[in-house]
Amino acid sequence: MSRLRCAILDDYFNLALDVADWSKLSDRVDVTVFRHPFASEQAAASALADFDIICAMRERTGFPKSLIEGLPKLKLLLTSGMRNAAIDMQAAKARGIAVGGTQYSRDPTAPLAMGLILELTRGIGRENARMHAGEPWQSFAGIEIEGMTLGIVGLGKLGSKMAGIAKAFAMNVIAWSPNLTPEKCGEVGVGYASKDELFAKADIVTIHVVLSERSRGLVSRADLARMKPTAFLVNTSRGPIVDEQALLEALQQRQIAGAGLDVFAVEPLPIDHPFRKLDNLVLTPHLGYATSDGLRAHYGQMVEAIDAFTRSGELPRKLA
Repeated sequence: MSRLRCAILDDYFNLALDVADWSKLSDRVDVTVFRHPFASEQAAASALADFDIICAMRERTGFPKSLIEGLPKLKLLLTSGMRNAAIDMQAAKARGIAVGGTQYSRDPTAPLAMGLILELTRGIGRENARMHAGEPWQSFAGIEIEGMTLGIVGLGKLGSKMAGIAKAFAMNVIAWSPNLTPEKCGEVGVGYASKDELFAKADIVTIHVVLSERSRGLVSRADLARMKPTAFLVNTSRGPIVDEQALLEALQQRQIAGAGLDVFAVEPLPIDHPFRKLDNLVLTPHLGYATSDGLRAHYGQMVEAIDAFTRSGELPRKLA
């Protein structure tokens, strides 16, 4: 059998080859790493046209129908996570491309959300930067989150984990999502609120719903207008869940106290994006699931999947 070519995409941290044993595939597969995002879909199609296997990071490089049809040799497309909204699954199926995903042993996104909350309220990173720059002692008086009300949009696995973390900080927790019930809130030990109530009452709103057509734009201009002028918004889920233009204006006009964002409608966030100019906005570059531990698990499972597929033509059941 002729050797296969495998592309590892968007390895921003330059870790992929170090955290998994790709030598298991060396007798059959040649691996090429792409560290940086492609400038366009056309650039992606040109660079990837000769590859049989692609390992993608969830929702970094997208795979719409037009790109999939421009990759004539592609036989196997793997993604971190079992769900990737950036892949046109119907187009892949029509082409006979096998698509598989990796599993999470745990998800570090909720702790990152709490980190953003602590940065917004205590200015740890800001004050660290000032200390290193030799600036005057103590310029920022933080605020205490104990006793504050945290409003969680989405009380699934991640939202429930976030509720537990918040309660450890002695916060009051309420939750809402389109299908959430008071009974589910009772099981998690948090209060149930309507959408309007949550945005009006919460001191901090944090978002933990999956991006779908139903959740796109779920946090609207009207929702932001209901928030207290002292309140904060945190989004570690997906950028398009929030009306970004409405959020930008709310922050520019100081309608809310601030926001912490790990996700954006366009990623990487453009250098000239107005978000980068706001002093009441904490920004991180989609770090929610990006830890060395998590990447080790994802890339290790990708090696396992490629090994199985190149030997038998099938993916391991748990990754299919």
